[in-house]
Order: sequence, then structure tokens, then C-alpha cells
Amino acid sequence: MEEVLDRLSTTIPVRINSTAALVTDIDKAAAAIDRQRARNRDEKEPSFRKPELGPLQGADRQDLVSTPWGLLSAFARATTLARHGRGRGLAEHWQGLKYCQAMATGPGGHLALTDDGQSPELSYRAMQARELGRAFGLAVAERTVRNRFPDHMVSTLDAEAILLASFARSGPRPSLGARPRPDFFIEAWRPGERSRVFVVTVNGNHQKATKRTATADRSAFKQLARGSERAEHFHLAEWNTTPCLLMSTELLAVDGITVNALQAPGAGLLPARSTTGQGSADAVLSERNLAYASAVKVPTDGHREQIQDGFLIPRKELGWYGQLLARTGAAGQLAFAGAGTEIAQYLTDKQGHKHYKQQTFAGSSSVRDARHKIGGTVYVGTDQVFRLNRIRVEAFSGIAEELYDLLVKGRVEAYRNRAYELRDTYPTSTTAPLWGPVSFGAEGTVIALRVLPKKDEEESP
Repeated sequence: MEEVLDRLSTTIPVRINSTAALVTDIDKAAAAIDRQRARNRDEKEPSFRKPELGPLQGADRQDLVSTPWGLLSAFARATTLARHGRGRGLAEHWQGLKYCQAMATGPGGHLALTDDGQSPELSYRAMQARELGRAFGLAVAERTVRNRFPDHMVSTLDAEAILLASFARSGPRPSLGARPRPDFFIEAWRPGERSRVFVVTVNGNHQKATKRTATADRSAFKQLARGSERAEHFHLAEWNTTPCLLMSTELLAVDGITVNALQAPGAGLLPARSTTGQGSADAVLSERNLAYASAVKVPTDGHREQIQDGFLIPRKELGWYGQLLARTGAAGQLAFAGAGTEIAQYLTDKQGHKHYKQQTFAGSSSVRDARHKIGGTVYVGTDQVFRLNRIRVEAFSGIAEELYDLLVKGRVEAYRNRAYELRDTYPTSTTAPLWGPVSFGAEGTVIALRVLPKKDEEESP
């Protein structure tokens, strides 16, 4: 048990592949996808992909140095705001725990899957690829944004949760349908200044590619080509002004887990927001009903503009979109700490306001009923006890009590100001006294594991 927890808190490099050759390979894979679609005649219009794709630059393309627990924590923080029903709330909150024994240092010194991680049930492999792919991809994407804006805070938000507020189809249950879309948005923000938004797509696969594997058959290349299509379906103000980061993780790469990464340029700027009144993030938002079909105008060399479908946030709605990001981010922070009905104040009806407004049964969803002092900070949040190798282990996720109180009171702007002031005060260590692996977030969150104290275990029924 101690070996597992030590492994989770050990810093290990993760390979990053981001080169000009990768861009060429993606173009070949995209051409093969288009040829297959033409043969199947299942494509009614040309495939639109993100233009100007290129490799990451400078420090962004260096190996990512992280702990396995830190990677799982990035996944947990970004995906905790779920809409799949009260009965699944608990499982979704702690979905990363299933991978506690899936990663370790490989033969070459880089992170790799363990024997346990390499042999999931066949029906489970797709889920593992999707979820671990998100964990690795998000960690690389977040590091990239932090490198570019080191004096900003970084918030990662589920794209579906954001887009539902303005593009949901009508029906008994709001939905985006099968419309292609990115997986996440990353907002780099600083109080009183304009935010920057990045579009992110993340995938993973279990393919064991060799030198004989054709370019058109590489799962990672095909995933990035399709990710480029999904990224091209979102735009701020006008076509091709929003930067994107595309990630595909090869879990069984020969040299250890490898994240293939590409980027596309853009400003992605949102207007500066008032800290008071209707323009602030404290104000309750009304929903929008924005057009999706034929919404994006693409400039061409000819006299006619090209029109394509997509999620376009009109220039006049950029301020509203910034408020939406801030309020949905606040809801995610509360959900991470196990809050209940307090989450509802930040969400529109289409985002799940009614779901979170209802009381839930303890045990079917996470409940904010735990409090721990880790380092010099008191964190409030939620916990879960589970067995790992027959040993009872406690997982805790929470947020600094001072920040939690501001969010519960609906004071998003005050929360952002205070979170920014405190961003450099939290520990950077990967463990903490009385705990095993720990991941501290600059935004005041923590997620930690420990073997359940003997006294608690003896008193448990």
C-alpha cells in the first residue's frame, strides 16, 4: 500500500511529441479520413479543420514533469461538474481513483502504464483511453497556458457545460446533440484585465504503433485530425481568432506514455469585466439562443464568403460569455468541494440549475462535510473511503475555507480577487504530513489521499 501511494507522489517525466513532422503526419491522416468519407458517402459537406496548425514552441514542448496523482487531479478538477444524474454523482466525482495503480516509471525512466494499467477489461479500455487521455492532455494544455501567461490564473472548464447555456437544443432535456465541439475551454485570467480563452481537445488510445504502422493508420494522428475538426467548430467574435491546443495520448507508446500535441494561433481575448452591477460575474445570467447552423463566415480569396456551421459567440456577447465562464467556474469549484444546492445559483436552467437545486441523498452524491488543515490552510470539502489492496484509503477534495465562503455567498468577483492574491501561498510539495499523495491548486483547491488512520478504521462498522 505504501508503495502505491509513494508511486502516486513521485515526480516522473512524461514524453511530449510536438514537431513539424507531426503536422505533416496529421495532414496525411486527415486526407485519408476524407477519402474514406467520400467512399462511404457519409459526408454532406467538406470537412473544416483548424488552419495554421503547428508544433508547440520552446519550453511548451519539453517533457512534462508531474506526479501520477497530479495528472489525475487535473482530470478531477476539470470534470467534476457533471450532469448525469444524482445516482451517479459519487462515482463521477471520484472517477480518477480507479487509476491509482495504473501508472509508474517505465524502463526508460518516463511514465508508463503498469501491468495493471495495461490489462483492463475489453469493455473498459475505451473508458480508460478517454479518461487517462484527458488527464494527460489537460495537464499539458494547462502547463502551456501557464507558461505563456505566468502572471495569470488558469481555469479549465468543460465545454459542454459552457455551450449548453447558449446553444442547447429544445426538448425535455437540454442537449447539444451530435454537433462536433471541443472538449474544454481554458481561461487565463487576472482580476481587472481581459481574459484569454483557449479551445482544447483531448483524446487517448491504446494502439501499439510500430515503424510499419502506416501514417493513415496511426490512432493518434487520426485523433488529432478529428480534434482539429472539433476545434474549428468554436469561434469567438469571428472566424479563426481563437487559439487552440490539440492533444492525443498514446498510452502504450514504445518509449512510455506519449502526449502528441499541436497548437493553432489566435488572440482569444474577452473584454475586461466590471466588478459590480449587471456586467459583473456576481450578476445572475440569462440564457442565450445563439445560431449554430451557417453561423460562421469564412473569408475566401474569391468574391463569395464561405459559410459553415459552428458555435460562434458574437462580438456583442463576448462580455456575457466572460461572465458565463466565471460563474460556471465558480460552480465547478463548489462541486469539487462537495457543495450541494449552493452550486445552483451559478448555473442556468439548461446547464442544470434544477438538478443542483434539489436536495440529494448522502451517498449518491458528494457532500461538503469534511474539514482538514493541510499545510497552513484550512480546507473544506468532501471525502470518500475506498479499499486499495484491501487497505482502507481516504480521498479528500476541497477548497480553502476562506474562498469557499465567498463562493457560497455568490461573491465571484471577490473570490477571484482573493484567489489571485493567495495564488503563491500554497505548498508546491507532492505530499503533506499525515497524508500520502497531495495535489495543491493555485486556485486554492487540494486533493489528497491517505491510509485511513487506525482509530477511524477500528471505529468504522
